[in-house]
Amino acid sequence: MADHRRRRKAAGSRPGRVAGARAAGATPSRSGAAPANRPLDATAAEIGALERLAAGVARRWRATRRTAPIVPTPRQVADLAPRFAGPLPWHAEPMERLRSDLDALATLSRRNDSPRFWGYVSPPGTAPGIVADGLAAAINQNLTAFRSAPGASLVEIQVIEWIREIVGLPRGAYGVLTSGGSMANLAGLAAARDAAVPFDLGRRGLRGEAGRPLVLYTSEEAHHSIAKAAALLGIGRDYVRAVPVDRRLRMDAGALREAVRRDRRARLAPFAVAASAGTVTTGAVDPLRDIWRLCRRERLWLHVDACYGGFAVLAPSGRPLLRGLSLADSIALDPHKWLYAPVDAGCVLYRRPEAARRAFRVDADYTRMFGAGRLEQHAFWDYGPELSRRFRALKIWLGFKYHGAGEFARAIEADLRLARLLARKVREAPRLELLSAGDLGIVCFRYVPPGPRRPEAELERLNERLLLELQREGRVFVSNARVRGRFTLRACLVNYRTTEADLDLLVQRVQAIGRPSAPAGCAYSGDQRGTRPGV
Repeated sequence: MADHRRRRKAAGSRPGRVAGARAAGATPSRSGAAPANRPLDATAAEIGALERLAAGVARRWRATRRTAPIVPTPRQVADLAPRFAGPLPWHAEPMERLRSDLDALATLSRRNDSPRFWGYVSPPGTAPGIVADGLAAAINQNLTAFRSAPGASLVEIQVIEWIREIVGLPRGAYGVLTSGGSMANLAGLAAARDAAVPFDLGRRGLRGEAGRPLVLYTSEEAHHSIAKAAALLGIGRDYVRAVPVDRRLRMDAGALREAVRRDRRARLAPFAVAASAGTVTTGAVDPLRDIWRLCRRERLWLHVDACYGGFAVLAPSGRPLLRGLSLADSIALDPHKWLYAPVDAGCVLYRRPEAARRAFRVDADYTRMFGAGRLEQHAFWDYGPELSRRFRALKIWLGFKYHGAGEFARAIEADLRLARLLARKVREAPRLELLSAGDLGIVCFRYVPPGPRRPEAELERLNERLLLELQREGRVFVSNARVRGRFTLRACLVNYRTTEADLDLLVQRVQAIGRPSAPAGCAYSGDQRGTRPGV
């Protein structure tokens, strides 16, 4: 045993660890002797120490939720960043150093869990999601197909069925979990593209037969992942039509109809519309039923980017806005938004799953399955571009099992109520101007000084400075957006911890920083004008 401990130390055992812990926790071989040392194979004692380490960091993180700045201060960044610039460690480092480094990482992390974080569509996560992600890493299942992860596959299949039920697609619709909305939009539009051509596009490519260029239609307010998907799919950004919006910032169905007619007259090939159920800037919901009627007449595929707003269908005040969601041919959703799951968890659903199989199925000898039933032959790779996939479904599944769908519905309804409340507070507040109170939980506004109306350029500079000071102050956090060309402060109400008092603080701080007597602002590099909000 002493020889074994000496080998562990020579191989670089972690300083500060109990000597011989691996040997003490090892399972004897059949001969009764301790097994030979295996690199990376931790003992029960070592795993327990790591679990306590992680739990301590998480406990300290939770304890400072309301007191820590929402984003790290410049001083914190300057002091702690050098910890993450060292050389590759060849030998194990002490546990105390790991604890210190992980605490530094937490200090440098943005507080998405804060009740006053409304900068992006980044909910705080839930306790079952945290536990599920840890368990998913522990059992380490790779969901390529049923045979690779039988239990995990059953969980994902059930989660997909639950989400199908929530959005109202018919039985027989199916899909797959993805890394997020960008991948879900890519997958849905890939199925639409392949369904639009009369030949095997996967084999022959877009230039496989002479034909008219495909054209995709979306809103001026659509998420940039739609244009990115068109580029990746070979459609090209030049053939993505940004359809004008109406006064509520929704896709104008009449303008869409005219755009399709123009392209048909130009001998182009319209093939799909990507509508939004919750736009990235204002949370607007496109008129889904009107768009579906046009798609049906024109034989176009209707894809709905519902990554932000789709799960609002669970809430009483969200449901009427999303009645047309169930008419879509494909839907992209993000459980890591309004199901409050930790990142990452996206989803794509197909009304006709065979369209997805046409786009994604590729046969290879190493993926062939012999003598298996229908379930055993199920392959997730037939429904999306990914082969290796982590066990994302567990946090969604455990969240539904632990809380129940009704609890999510109540949380979403509370978010929608708070967004309406914030819009009212902005309307009533001196020197604040409401620019958009979208359909779903996003409020855009700006500070307007008293006195004669200022030029737009001056208002933009003032609100840029105000935003930077507000973020650096660290008490509340909103982001920026453009509404009809005007720079705005953007608050995304997708946080079940937020209270009315938190909204009052936001209004108070914006007014205080915006006053002419407030400090002139601090220097910063870069230019935020014209930027699009993140999600």
